[in-house]
Amino acid sequence: MKIADIVQRNDSRAGRVFDWSVIVLIGVSAVSLTIGTLPNRPDAVRSVQNIVELTIVVLFSVEYCLRLFTAPRKLRYIFSVYGIVDLVAIVPFYLSLGTVDLTALRVVRLLRIIAILKLTRYRAAVDRFGRAIALAREELVLFAAVTAMLLYFAAVGIYYCEREAQPEAFPSIAHSLWWATTTITTVGYGDVYPVTTGGRMFTFLVLMCGLGIVAVPAGLVASALTRVREDEARDQ
Repeated sequence: MKIADIVQRNDSRAGRVFDWSVIVLIGVSAVSLTIGTLPNRPDAVRSVQNIVELTIVVLFSVEYCLRLFTAPRKLRYIFSVYGIVDLVAIVPFYLSLGTVDLTALRVVRLLRIIAILKLTRYRAAVDRFGRAIALAREELVLFAAVTAMLLYFAAVGIYYCEREAQPEAFPSIAHSLWWATTTITTVGYGDVYPVTTGGRMFTFLVLMCGLGIVAVPAGLVASALTRVREDEARDQ
């Protein structure tokens, strides 16, 4: 089997092993990065981490060279999304030479997982979801516009309800948009909240609308997926 078939394709055992090896390296890199942020690490842990970091960079460099060497159109690969991601994953290490902590940039290699998900058994589900989004796109666009208007109205309403009681928290409508976003999406961080009776009553109404904001898109997509599945069953 040619090297190009192993590196560029995943329809063989060797190709799948190669892809999953890259995924494992990505996971090890993320774990190493996480451990590297722990304070008061023992010297032994630091030494092991440095060895792991060097090993990962070398393996990623070999992988990049293999992909470049086996690419049918080398310039196209270099300037593609995955080619840039592959390069960004290794260049910071060589630029820093151990003096600047740029290892976090290697996490962007997780984008490579998107390519791995294009295996045959996932392709049908991904295509089905794409067709569902296309079926419901007009409704989703309309819903997004309504949501934007509701966000603005909520910001205006809470501003006029709370501006006198909390001039620091709600100094303008623009500042009130943060409260409107966290409230309508039902996140509610609690950093900004109403204290007046009118503001709390208004918040209750906004929260009720927020429940619909979460539920409606899910219902639209679920309905579209059902239609797609029915069409596929009818065609078979």
